[in-house]
Amino acid sequence: QVQLVESGGGLVQAGGSLRLSCAASGRTFSNCAMGWFRQAPGKEREFVAAISWSGGNTYYADSVKGRFTISRDNAKNTVALQMNSLKAEDTAVYYCAARTSGSAYYTSVYEYRYWGQGTQVTVSS
Repeated sequence: QVQLVESGGGLVQAGGSLRLSCAASGRTFSNCAMGWFRQAPGKEREFVAAISWSGGNTYYADSVKGRFTISRDNAKNTVALQMNSLKAEDTAVYYCAARTSGSAYYTSVYEYRYWGQGTQVTVSS
């Protein structure tokens, strides 16, 4: 079992930055591949960024590439999403997700077993 708690969401103007954090507890975090997803009202949950258990591999959705950075600190059991140059279309609830097997990164919601409760990010234009 892995428990995930996101924090860091809020209201920001377009062009601004936010840093989301996800704190994990339970099973060994360093064995978990992690991902960030988001869901806007009326839309399906979509992939944002992923990182392998070691942190050596990362992958981003085209819509955030070059603006967002995913990172992890296995000593602190945390994963972060630094979001720069935010746009109105980035507005969504952001979710942290974990899976406890595999050595790569994963981009599908169906590949993750554990999810946080989500944190709201609102970007005003």
